[in-house]
Amino acid sequence: MLTRSRPSWFLPESAATPEGVYLNRRKLMKGLAGAAVLPAIGGFAAPALAATERAMLTGALDKAYTEGGPHRPLTPEEMNLHYNNFYEFGSQKAIYDEAERSLKPRPWTISIEGMVDKPLTLDVDALIKKMTLEERVYRHRCVEAWSMVVPWVGFPLSKLVDMAQPMSSAKYLEMQTFNDPGMASGIRTQPWYPWPYVEGLTMAEATNDLPFVAVGAYGKVLANQMGAPIRLHLPWKYGFKSIKSIVRFTFTDKRPVGFWEEISKQSGNTEYGFWANVNPKVAHPRWSQANERVLSTGETIPTELFNGYGEQVASLYAGMGDLGDMLYR
Repeated sequence: MLTRSRPSWFLPESAATPEGVYLNRRKLMKGLAGAAVLPAIGGFAAPALAATERAMLTGALDKAYTEGGPHRPLTPEEMNLHYNNFYEFGSQKAIYDEAERSLKPRPWTISIEGMVDKPLTLDVDALIKKMTLEERVYRHRCVEAWSMVVPWVGFPLSKLVDMAQPMSSAKYLEMQTFNDPGMASGIRTQPWYPWPYVEGLTMAEATNDLPFVAVGAYGKVLANQMGAPIRLHLPWKYGFKSIKSIVRFTFTDKRPVGFWEEISKQSGNTEYGFWANVNPKVAHPRWSQANERVLSTGETIPTELFNGYGEQVASLYAGMGDLGDMLYR
């Protein structure tokens, strides 16, 4: 008998969802992983949940997550869709209209390269079909001091690392998003930014159980403005580390310089660094990080170290000194 100990963030879907919706959900997940490709939604040719079922699912997850999890309500889908950052489409929150119109998430090619035995290039739907999809409800904390809670569909980043089989000498995983000024006006109108968007993790971080490659949210294919067709979510780090619309994973022995880290260096400040771990004791140079505004309720609550995920990730930084500036920047 195989026994698995589940981490404290885990909420079993059966505990969060009425049985009828749960069974439909299992059909959806099976379809997500194995359905034929359709022009509009790629590999997500699964039977979509009816509106009433989605409402039941969201309500059930919300109730269970609030009562049995970290006591945060799910952020309504519409609020999430209309309040997010995606600088390729502009510097304002209201980028959703252009992103919905202009981002073309299919066809989409992913390359896995660098310090691997066999570099690989494949279609995003081919990658999805190689993975077992699951749903994870995670908190999201923006460096701008607001927060949300999102039910993502995807797979652990560690599974992609396993598939890539990096060399033992690889110390970092660098990720890169698309760089197409014809598709994204923000790239054309903001040429001073260091496009393309790049982010990176240590191999220890990348192989931790928490990093999640999302290809859907709220039981549906990932919306364009949320980073379609494939993005990363790192719940213990500030949101700018959770890179959207990824086209390249590169294993390397050189520490990547992220998009906002490069901007900070060019500006001569230290606003956004490599680590970017959520730390209420370390203020951003222009505002406090001690509290956060919950988008779904408007209330202000205290920010937790590592966004409340310290049990899962604090050991990654043992021996690095105190949890001050070094782990934020």
